Amino acid sequence: MSLTACDVAATTHAASAPSQAGHKSSPSSAAPAPAPVTSSAAATPEPAASSSDQTAAPAATDPSTAIAPAPAAPAAPAVQPVAKQAAPTTGDGSQAATNFGWGPVVAGDEFSNTGAPDSTKWSVYNSAGHAGKGIRSPQAWSVANGVATVSGDSAGTTGGMSAKFSQQRYGRWETRMKTNARDPQYHPVLILSNSSAPNCPEIDYAESTKDTTLMKFFLHYACGGEDFQTTTATPLDTTQWHNYAVEWTPAAINGYIDGVKTFTDTNPAHQPAVAMKQTVQLDWFPDGSATKPSQMQVDWVRVYK
Repeated sequence: MSLTACDVAATTHAASAPSQAGHKSSPSSAAPAPAPVTSSAAATPEPAASSSDQTAAPAATDPSTAIAPAPAAPAAPAVQPVAKQAAPTTGDGSQAATNFGWGPVVAGDEFSNTGAPDSTKWSVYNSAGHAGKGIRSPQAWSVANGVATVSGDSAGTTGGMSAKFSQQRYGRWETRMKTNARDPQYHPVLILSNSSAPNCPEIDYAESTKDTTLMKFFLHYACGGEDFQTTTATPLDTTQWHNYAVEWTPAAINGYIDGVKTFTDTNPAHQPAVAMKQTVQLDWFPDGSATKPSQMQVDWVRVYK
């Protein structure tokens, strides 16, 4: 539950072992699958805060608060009750962009360089860690073999970065990501945020928190209180490559894992009123126990209209 603009005690931490980029293929569009099902549920930049520290829960009557089952079939447009599913080891895996015909990629990063993240595309954090704990260091990042890796060490030195591309209202974003068998104190998170907005709007379209067996989606539409977010949780093996996507339109905000819808919120009052941009973070939530070094890896980030 990451809140970008309001730093409402929440965090994202992740990890993943280094991997080769042989699985990557060039993005392309395919014929659209059936329309997704919708629900009637209602310069270092400031890092996005994660929502793991949030304690308030959504109303039980909100259909987007239930734990979502894991994706069943890669091309299915509706949620299916299936156990944890690993992404293919070759190719880019099933994607929402392909299943629903989102068209050509208009921005993003394939991480084809070597060294630090491309400074024309990313602002890498150099600051205190989440809630002032630990450090977000540029040295935590490396790019090689078509993959960006952010590492968190045993002392809470980790990293995050904010995209310089595609700060916009509405659009579609998809990211291929995995972690290692991470420490529960490190949370991986993919966020759309705007740190200058007064009501803390944030879309955490992939965030794994203390329970390493779940991947969560959080939509924050307020800075706190008893009614500030809608959320779902999907059982998933995050040590395998998966494709996480968010579709933001005036009618709804939808979330997908491997091309299968796992979240939807159609409440107009929950819509962000400002343009948002992508951030990628591995956040540290220390609990007083020893911390195991952890990693998060990103194969690509792609933006569609």
